[in-house]
Amino acid sequence: AEEAENLLRPLKEPGNSYTKICFSNRSFGLEAARVAEPILVSLKNQLKEVDLSDFIAGRPETEALEVMNIFSAALEGSVLKSLNLSNNALGEKGVRAFGSLLKSQSCLEELYLMNDGISEEAAKAVCELIPSTEKLKVLHFHNNMTGDEGALAISDVVKRSPLLEDFQCSSTRVGSGGGVALAKALESCTNLKKLDLRDNMFGVEAGVALSKALSKHLDLVEVYLSYLNLEDEGTVAIANALKESAPSLEVLEMAGNDITAAAAPTIAACIAAKQHLTKLNLAENELKDEGTIQISKALEEGHSLLKEVDMSTNFIRRAGARHLAQVVVQKPGFRLLNINGNIISDDGVDEVKEVFKKYPDVLGSFDENDPEGDDDDDDDDDDGEKSGEGEANEDELESKMKNLEVGQEE
Repeated sequence: AEEAENLLRPLKEPGNSYTKICFSNRSFGLEAARVAEPILVSLKNQLKEVDLSDFIAGRPETEALEVMNIFSAALEGSVLKSLNLSNNALGEKGVRAFGSLLKSQSCLEELYLMNDGISEEAAKAVCELIPSTEKLKVLHFHNNMTGDEGALAISDVVKRSPLLEDFQCSSTRVGSGGGVALAKALESCTNLKKLDLRDNMFGVEAGVALSKALSKHLDLVEVYLSYLNLEDEGTVAIANALKESAPSLEVLEMAGNDITAAAAPTIAACIAAKQHLTKLNLAENELKDEGTIQISKALEEGHSLLKEVDMSTNFIRRAGARHLAQVVVQKPGFRLLNINGNIISDDGVDEVKEVFKKYPDVLGSFDENDPEGDDDDDDDDDDGEKSGEGEANEDELESKMKNLEVGQEE
């Protein structure tokens, strides 16, 4: 209480013009909450941004819920643009403890509910308690245990948010059914600029459903779709959709989706059309040399804003690594090429380092590269790299692909 009194004293000064409070990383007990209560009541008509993330850490549940109730009641009726309740292990009880505050908000533009232990029931409570999201532009829902049923509730919130520009629903244990529901809801959010759905269990069906939504998003600038089990079919559908929409796309991340070289022509055609691209992440897939060279060729023309490419862990050998290096090193503001975790021969690594000899800091580490690695293809000789036969095959592959027309559909 004494510390709260000292810290919050400026807020008690008559005629102050504070419009934002951030109590994040301060653990409020009951006594401190009671000190804050009248101050918040006196300020609530001028406050526009309230950050209560991680403000009850280490408190017993009973005390934490009472503190939330006090803050909620004190701020009820304020006209907030931004509310951050992240990192509070809310669960359904916590969401409902903030019920009076949430119910009174009809002008929210930003809502953050990250790392809050939001289960299916808690997600339904969020959907029920927020009366209007017509002005909502930012909804961040990272690292919760929402699951498919909870995703249905969040989908309802998304559907009612036509102005949404920035939606994050990553690491929320959403499977195919919930992914399809979110994808359909996103179709109505035609102002979307940033979409982050990383680390869920969408699968192919949800990926295809998402592609339909993405075809309507002309303003997209950042797309994060890593670790969604999209496979080739889902990836191809999304790449085709993005090729025709999102002309100003700057960031594309599709790591860890079991993408093979079969999907590379479609990805390459999409990338070729994205001249504003600054960051491309296709790590932890199975693109191999064939896919890597096709994607490299897509980056050859223009792409002067490109700054970062991550193609680590893709079974890339010497030919693919060399081709990619030769393309990106020519980009004026390029900052990082990550091709670690591949199977590039020692000579291949030396060649890539030679390409970057003027810019050694731009080339990532090779500490996880396996020069004697095998990509498990039946037609590859296990010790081809060592005998030189593998490298000859790579050179043959590269020469075959010289005439590849990026932009052709398979």
